[in-house]
Amino acid sequence: MKKHLVLVGCGHAHLTTMVRVRDYIERGHRVTLISPTPYHYYSGMGPGLLSGMYRPEDIRFHVKKMAEDRGAAFLEGNVIRVDPRTRILFLDSGNQVDYDVVSFNVGSFVPLESVEVGHDEKVFTVKPINNLLHARRAALDLIQRGTPRFLIAGGGAAGLEISGNLHRLVHDHRGNAHITLLAGRRLLDGLPEKARVLARRSLADRGITVMEGVALSRFENGEAVLSDARNMPYELMLLALGVKPSRLFLDSGLPTGEDGGLLVDASLKSVAYPQIFGGGDCISLEGRQMKRVGVHAVRQNQIIYHNLMAALEGGQLRSFDPGRPYLLIYNLGDGRGIFVRNNWVWDGRLSFYLKDFIDRRFMRTFQVSGEREEHDTDM
Repeated sequence: MKKHLVLVGCGHAHLTTMVRVRDYIERGHRVTLISPTPYHYYSGMGPGLLSGMYRPEDIRFHVKKMAEDRGAAFLEGNVIRVDPRTRILFLDSGNQVDYDVVSFNVGSFVPLESVEVGHDEKVFTVKPINNLLHARRAALDLIQRGTPRFLIAGGGAAGLEISGNLHRLVHDHRGNAHITLLAGRRLLDGLPEKARVLARRSLADRGITVMEGVALSRFENGEAVLSDARNMPYELMLLALGVKPSRLFLDSGLPTGEDGGLLVDASLKSVAYPQIFGGGDCISLEGRQMKRVGVHAVRQNQIIYHNLMAALEGGQLRSFDPGRPYLLIYNLGDGRGIFVRNNWVWDGRLSFYLKDFIDRRFMRTFQVSGEREEHDTDM
């Protein structure tokens, strides 16, 4: 019997399903993709977008075209509530979409609960990734007019990469700027000490100030107040304060993990509703602690593709194992990277070349809708 499969969001974990969406349609099923925009940007290359290392068309997927070219329907909008009993999705447009099986890959956002937020048009969160295009334009305008003060809040991987790539943007446009990274408790907390030493050295060598033991408390109209009560003026600030799952699942009364992610079992299926699946940053895995790194979403691709077909037609579900080792490589913005795999850490140009090779290969696999031939004037 013909069924309706709905994909909410086309992040990294849904890409195999989208590229192979004809497999569902040829079996008589109807498929709809709901996404807030026609494009999805790959977060792993986002800092390089800020610096100009990558063009917008290098790091995005034309998901609307990907869906429609393969016979799926595309609906632009945001799902704001799920009724799992009637199997209806409610959109911000007022539309309602029914489903037989639904999968969520709606990503995450930068939480601001720890910061008193004031009005300031020169403050950008690092997600969604296309925010970095707006930040780039604002930074270039400031560079051309003087020696701006740039502030980055957040001492994790995003804060490190944004700081280094912002310096590259300044350098490549022959400008000058004061760049300060507010690292919170400490830079790259939780990573091996060698990675922290290499990161600090890289930033210090380029004149980037790193402030550890201090965090952002509030901001408004070009002035940040720090956790130690100091004031720090800025012309542009980027917020890289970690990520949290979408509030969609909490707002819908679905079972969630402690951080609000859709609570799923090893098959990436909701622990309460067998018609609901999810992947990427928006889920929490029952009984397991799982860091929010992109490699998990990439590895979930085949699992979600298979399990959605099984949910539609019956069959054995496959399990996702988050415990397999994985490597992390950080783009420092100067042609170098820091490679981390368990306690093995090294840096240099080879690290960045490896990251760039892996990222570009991933993009080539799923850029099937003419993305690389597009031309974007936003840079």
